[in-house]
Amino acid sequence: MAKSKKTIPMIALRGLTLLPGMKSTFDCVTEKSVSALAAAMAEDRNVFLVSQMDEDAVDPLQDDLFSRGVIAHIHQYMKAADNLARVTVECGPIAELLNMTDDGKCFRAEIERIDHVTDDLPAESKPAMFRVLRDQLRELHRFAGETVYETVDELLKIRKLEVLMEKLPTELPWNWEARQSVLESATLSEVFQVEMQILIMETQADQIRHTFQEKVQERIDKHQKEYVLHEQLAEIREELGERSDPETDADEMRKKVDELVASDEIKEKIRKEINRFENMPIGSQDTNVLRTYLETVLELPWDKRTEDNIDLSHAREVLEKDHYGLEKVKDRVLEALAVRILTGEGNGQIICLVGPPGTGKTSIARSIARALGRKYVRISLGGVHDEAEIRGHRKTYVGAMPGRLVEALHQAQVSNPLMLLDEIDKVSSDYRGDTGAALLEVLDTEQNSHFRDHYVEMPIDLSHVMFIATANNKSTIPLPLLDRMDIIEVSSYTENEKYHIAKDYLIPKQLERNGLKKSQLTIQAAGLRRIIHNYTREAGVRNLERRIGDICRKTARQILEKDEVKVRVTEKNLEKYLGPERNPEEDRNRVDQAGIVTGLAWTSVGGVTLQIEVNTMPGKGQLILTGQMGDVMKESARIALTWVRSVATDYQVPEDWFDRHDIHIHIPEGAVPKDGPSAGITMSTAMLSAVSGRKVRADLAMTGEVTLRGQVLMIGGLKEKLLAAKQADIHTVLVPARNQPDVEELSEEITDGLEILYVEEMNDVVRRAFCPSAPEKSAKASETSKTAKKTAKKTAAADTEKAAKTAKTAKETNVSKNAPKADAASGERPEKVTKTPGTANAEQTSGKTDSGSRETVTGKRAKK
Repeated sequence: MAKSKKTIPMIALRGLTLLPGMKSTFDCVTEKSVSALAAAMAEDRNVFLVSQMDEDAVDPLQDDLFSRGVIAHIHQYMKAADNLARVTVECGPIAELLNMTDDGKCFRAEIERIDHVTDDLPAESKPAMFRVLRDQLRELHRFAGETVYETVDELLKIRKLEVLMEKLPTELPWNWEARQSVLESATLSEVFQVEMQILIMETQADQIRHTFQEKVQERIDKHQKEYVLHEQLAEIREELGERSDPETDADEMRKKVDELVASDEIKEKIRKEINRFENMPIGSQDTNVLRTYLETVLELPWDKRTEDNIDLSHAREVLEKDHYGLEKVKDRVLEALAVRILTGEGNGQIICLVGPPGTGKTSIARSIARALGRKYVRISLGGVHDEAEIRGHRKTYVGAMPGRLVEALHQAQVSNPLMLLDEIDKVSSDYRGDTGAALLEVLDTEQNSHFRDHYVEMPIDLSHVMFIATANNKSTIPLPLLDRMDIIEVSSYTENEKYHIAKDYLIPKQLERNGLKKSQLTIQAAGLRRIIHNYTREAGVRNLERRIGDICRKTARQILEKDEVKVRVTEKNLEKYLGPERNPEEDRNRVDQAGIVTGLAWTSVGGVTLQIEVNTMPGKGQLILTGQMGDVMKESARIALTWVRSVATDYQVPEDWFDRHDIHIHIPEGAVPKDGPSAGITMSTAMLSAVSGRKVRADLAMTGEVTLRGQVLMIGGLKEKLLAAKQADIHTVLVPARNQPDVEELSEEITDGLEILYVEEMNDVVRRAFCPSAPEKSAKASETSKTAKKTAKKTAAADTEKAAKTAKTAKETNVSKNAPKADAASGERPEKVTKTPGTANAEQTSGKTDSGSRETVTGKRAKK
């Protein structure tokens, strides 16, 4: 064994072992490896390649490396980045690692070259060893796959033991650990033992793999044989004209087809599928898929219908019994039923009930079904985003099912049920299709008589189905879908309506649900109204029902634990059952302040009050918006700022004041998103108040959209907004004049106790919203001075000292009145004006006179 020592660059390989004579291309991805390649290229292109014991080691030490590697010559080197290079090498002799050093750039290895492995095999044993090695190769040849078969065939042509032993680890696809074992062998006898052990293991693995493949193939051949025999049997039966057993599934299905209430085209299509099912092999996957399909279509109510109850008075009686209030909704539903009864056709307009949660939309649909004597089925569309949920899956797919519409018909077992499409505004779309577009055909009365489900693949008549949809917000319904429906608004309940609903419906329902008798629990009227006003703030009655349920559960426990016969819930002991009041109106501003205005908003869950706050500070003229405002509300804020700047000089605010100050608009409850244009006049008023220093009435709320010219535009959701104002204990509301017809349509129960003021432009809003004050500060100061002089003259004869004091007070008042005007001229925000008692009384009187000249509405009648 010839040996020679030298030091060359080194690369530690992970998951790779190279042997002498091998050519390989690999990537270097560490800084040390790339630097070693660069160093080798600068020297003699030789590099030492050694494998790591641990593949995950990033900066290996000498103990982490095997003791032997190969000296490789670099043929091609391509650097892609600082820590990435691709290299092609040809491996030379084996070398033993003596020492490893790090020169700061790369690893260097002191190696001892080994030119030849020690030949310790006896000459007389080599022929026998050669035959043993070849026999093991032949055994591998029997079970080897296509990729190894040709390689083994070439190796069997070698006639020398040493050559065969050298070629085996390089030609066969052994893993790096097996090759490292060969590399670590010091003698030919050790190499022989290692290679024989690896060959035996590879042969056993291939033999096991081959056995499993034979079993799988045998099973496939068996199924293929059964399929051929079944096909031959079917041909023989057809030639002999014999029928199968009458008790088979196919014959049972044919009987069902004969009894099916459907058109001849439908029956003929089903019979063809039954014939195909009859000739399919038993146990096949396709057979089971077709069996499920036939069972589904045979259970569908193709033309099976129920007779409608055409008594309109009965329908009215059912609606009145099931629902309190909602008169407009009931009238609209009865009108639709009347048209349906007169025409006798099912292709009438599709009704969509739109309103906040808990207002009875779903229960109205159930009542309509009961009034007509129809079966009732409900399809929840909330969160549906796959078109296949509506139209079904193709029956060729594994686990295919019909769509929700067909499933609903299957559930109803009639072809003319009342089908409720619940939460139609919550449908969405993605890469799997547009659910809203799939519903277009369903809700189009001109097309739904031939609705085609992907699973059934036959036209289904939906024209006799009475569709009713529900939604919380019609703005989120796709426009083509909205165009196909007749919208009926289901508005929020008033407190009086909630009281009667709770008394007549909710309390009896909760008593029954909690096992209580009517005599065991009594909730006084005052207590019930307090629950409605102070414990629940909602458009519907769901939270109200929960609070009543809480009382019933506590009552049930009280009766069992304390042996009480009867429980009486009053306004005084209500907190014992429901805890402290949850009263949001405590958060409302109740003191007249500058820059704080109460607005009214309408959401999908009812009306709410919004407190808009505006503050100013020295800055560079920026407009800061916080409180989760939407795009439309942000535009309203910019419009409001433009209007305020256009009228600022009328309120003694210099034109350059806005260049030297920032304005911050905030709407509390910042975690709740807010949007819409109806806060335009509210933000304009709050901004003008903050800039001018004028206070705004805290007992007043407003709603309306504003233009750049200060015009007030009409808004929607007026009923909900007025109810929100009443719940917040606000009795004066500013409403756009264009909404006056909407106010006149409201019941007195809603408008009673409210002073509704109509406004056409922002000047009207400001005049009514700002706290009373004199129009001009200089005029106010002079009037105070004249009053002081008169008082001084009248009292001069009686008390000279008192007259002097009065004159002095008048002079100080005059100075304080002129001070804000001077500050405004200097660009500062005007400060609060100090008033004498006489002046304050005069201003209050003028304020009353002004309010008396306003156009107001108390209840439903306007006053001039």
